[in-house]
Amino acid sequence: MPWFSVCIPALYPRIPWQNCLPRITGLGYQAWEIWALDLGEVECLRRLNEEWRLSLATFSGHTSLPDGLNRVENHVRIMEELRHTIEAARTLGCPGVICFSGNRIEAMRKEEQIQAIVAGLCAAAPMAEQAGVNLNLELLNTKVDHPGYFNDSTAIGLEIVQRVGSPRVKLLYDIYHMQIMEGNLIATISEHIEHIGHFHAAGVPGRHDMDESQEINYRAVFQAIDQTGYQGFVGLEYWPKGDVSESLRRFLETYG
Repeated sequence: MPWFSVCIPALYPRIPWQNCLPRITGLGYQAWEIWALDLGEVECLRRLNEEWRLSLATFSGHTSLPDGLNRVENHVRIMEELRHTIEAARTLGCPGVICFSGNRIEAMRKEEQIQAIVAGLCAAAPMAEQAGVNLNLELLNTKVDHPGYFNDSTAIGLEIVQRVGSPRVKLLYDIYHMQIMEGNLIATISEHIEHIGHFHAAGVPGRHDMDESQEINYRAVFQAIDQTGYQGFVGLEYWPKGDVSESLRRFLETYG
């Protein structure tokens, strides 16, 4: 099975991340992730990762999710943010940072927005390649959680990363979001694994525990990921229905 990372702000939203690390390592997890990284905490984070023998799997490379790369006027800001976050990821041994397309711009054609995202990622790709850090463009659903988000299908995401053509520009394939948008999970993952740099997972519907109350056969999905030879992380980004530690413990008992 793939390595699993715990998304701290989703599962422990009211607890400082520093206090969560002994909890997750005590449950048997070896990796974690956050959304926004405070660059002033990089050295503290590195030290605590070593202390608890944990890896940081990913974090957001730039702000913000709805106001992203499809706006050319954002590129200067985003490039500066990525310059710092890519270096932080390199220092921390973190394999990739998350990038966002931004929400659709009604006044722009789809092709123009794709071109803008490609241009932004092409500009950032040399930094990522030099640092050995992936830029993972996230796929999100527009039916439930993120109305208006531009990069809401595998087809759009693949079009972008293939045009960029960098080994360090990939997709963050969120299993929860793509089940809502298009299904066909195993075939899509198996066919396009070379373009996937990170996964997120949660139960559908509701974004809760990945148990028998939801519709995705996660055992089969995780086995399919494993069979591709994928060496990265699957981030657990869900809202537990009950006790967090018990939920994470059951997950590893079921899928670990």
